[in-house]
Amino acid sequence: MGKIAVFPASGSLGSSIYKHLLDIVDAAQVILISRHPAKIPSKYIQGGAITRTADYDAPETLNEAFEGVSYLILISYPSLEIEHRVEAHKYAIEAAIRSGVSHIFYTSLAFGGDRSSTSAAHVMQAHLQTEAYLKSLAVSSTAKSRFSFTAIREGLYSESCPMYAGFPNLQNPGSRVQIPHDGTGPGVAWAKIDDLGEATAKLVGEYCYGSATSHPEYKDQVVLLSGPRAYSLAETLDVLGTALGTEIVIENVSVSDYAREPTVRKFLAPHGQEDVPTKWATSFEAVRIGETAVTSVRLEQLLGRKPESFETTVATMVDSSQLL
Repeated sequence: MGKIAVFPASGSLGSSIYKHLLDIVDAAQVILISRHPAKIPSKYIQGGAITRTADYDAPETLNEAFEGVSYLILISYPSLEIEHRVEAHKYAIEAAIRSGVSHIFYTSLAFGGDRSSTSAAHVMQAHLQTEAYLKSLAVSSTAKSRFSFTAIREGLYSESCPMYAGFPNLQNPGSRVQIPHDGTGPGVAWAKIDDLGEATAKLVGEYCYGSATSHPEYKDQVVLLSGPRAYSLAETLDVLGTALGTEIVIENVSVSDYAREPTVRKFLAPHGQEDVPTKWATSFEAVRIGETAVTSVRLEQLLGRKPESFETTVATMVDSSQLL
């Protein structure tokens, strides 16, 4: 089996993936590529994992980052700026193919319902374009230079639920939140980050260690990893309120009022440069029409156990103040 690289080997999802990958793959076969390799825990390096330095925002560093890699786990670039995000992905993908990478596992996002190629959510557009680009490369590849991919639509993180709940103050949450949604169904099939990381690592292991025909459901396919139950946004606030020891109700407001709310603007500012709250508000429309309510049994199948419940994850995160 060829070497497996994770890029970027950082952040909540990337770190979870490589942690679990190293439980099932010989460390000498794993290359961890990140902006700051020194931040990777020393136990993984001492165990034999290889580290390299590269950065989405310094494209020239990608030109040799994937040398000797057969399989690449490509963690998506974090931004709401569609064009910049897609170009970052494309440069990394092209650099990987030039270096001989034969298969890319791309971490997409669980908007778009049951693997649809459209979405009302602005945040999903760069993912859809990246998925389409990967598909075009796979279709045009030749027997001599065969390329394939798996786009893994990672479920919406349980830990990110405040982003869909008006960013309540966790120290003093108050009794209501203002969002452009009335809180009713269909809802969100939340999933814990570490469960997604573990399942993704196991999917990669199955594909890389299996025969060429053992997992046709992964080759050149979009795979959905979402939680086993969809929670309406009202139910989401109930769970969050229970963990915080208070009742929180939803006030349905217009997109323009939501976009002007200072707390919303503060928390979304790091995610883009222009009109970010209005762009983010499209996520609520996607929730409303059911894009995020599709549940999947694959998460449980890959884990070999039931995923952690949304209630448990939120209670634990509130206790440790680690909600995203």
